Amino acid sequence: MLRAMPTTAKEPEHATDALFPVYAQMPVRPVSGRGSWLIDAEGNQWLDAYGGHAVASTGHCHPHVVGAIARQAGRLLFYSTAVALEMREQLAAELVARCQVPGARVFLCNSGAEANENALHLARRATGRSGVVAVEGGWHGRTVATLACTHGEKYQTWARAAGMPLARFVPFDDVAALGRTVDETTAALIVEPVQGVQGARDCAPEFLRAARAACDRHGAALIFDEIQCGVGRCGAFTAAEAYGVIPDIIAMAKGLASGLPVGAILVGSKLATGVKTGDLGSTFGGGPVVCAAALATLDVIDREGLIANAITIGERLRRGALALGVPKVQGRGLLLGLHVGRPAAEVQKALFARRILTGTSADPHVLRLMPPLIFSAGEADRLLEALAEVLR
Repeated sequence: MLRAMPTTAKEPEHATDALFPVYAQMPVRPVSGRGSWLIDAEGNQWLDAYGGHAVASTGHCHPHVVGAIARQAGRLLFYSTAVALEMREQLAAELVARCQVPGARVFLCNSGAEANENALHLARRATGRSGVVAVEGGWHGRTVATLACTHGEKYQTWARAAGMPLARFVPFDDVAALGRTVDETTAALIVEPVQGVQGARDCAPEFLRAARAACDRHGAALIFDEIQCGVGRCGAFTAAEAYGVIPDIIAMAKGLASGLPVGAILVGSKLATGVKTGDLGSTFGGGPVVCAAALATLDVIDREGLIANAITIGERLRRGALALGVPKVQGRGLLLGLHVGRPAAEVQKALFARRILTGTSADPHVLRLMPPLIFSAGEADRLLEALAEVLR
């Protein structure tokens, strides 16, 4: 039984003491941001090649996005999914127009994990099966169903403790293993076309084509987890389009609303058939302010040519890193993993000292770059110059 807190309970000595210490902290406390830059309380500017973990797709505080949020907040801050909202319907239509999933319908939620959870639910519901196949190195979330298909003993232990059947895993890019593992008990195969946590490790096109074929052969659903690699980051609006492989469900989140929390699944007609009132739900999913931010984000991506910019600047970073002696650069567009030949955490720390933010990954030798899609040639060169100093 929970007991009431004594009235004499000691207050935290510092504000941070009130938070669980579950996140490793970068050495910056930003108070504002503009474009690809963060500004701390002392007025120092930090180049953000981490992008808030691939979330700041249009950069920090893009005026078009901020304006759309402010206007919508002044009209209607929120109402739940109990009423129809024009903004929600408009966002769904815009997403359907940008994807290649035949007959797609959209469900809006709050996060990537929630998107993947609902994708798995729909696959199981449509097929009448429970089995899930996932790929080694994949990371799909911390909810119960997503933990069961996230690779790693810690996550599998948590899923097992919750009583969730574990996914069967195939080695990364192993086409033969797909053929042996996907079968008539499989409800879904879930795969990240570019594995973010693994350091932007991009699947071979033939592996994704084999995944599509295996699912077709056995009547399973193919789910592309594009939480990190979607929304224009990898050379097309969806990674599915970039690879030329069409899944049954695309899950997306991070960069979709430039920083406001949103998740979405785009579900093909084969799985969407029969979904009716009450089968899915999310109180906050598709709220008006979030939808306004997402619509403005899509508008900026289109008007400013950010997908083309992701390709151009991504290639500039790739070539520049290789010219510095980085032996391998993996990933696509502006989701890149640099094999730096030494502990990536040391390189990251040295870049911190130069007020540049980057990410690390599950591979201790891979530095991860996920800058805003507006990242400029000058900002890419500044990052490369700093990297040259560090690697020297």
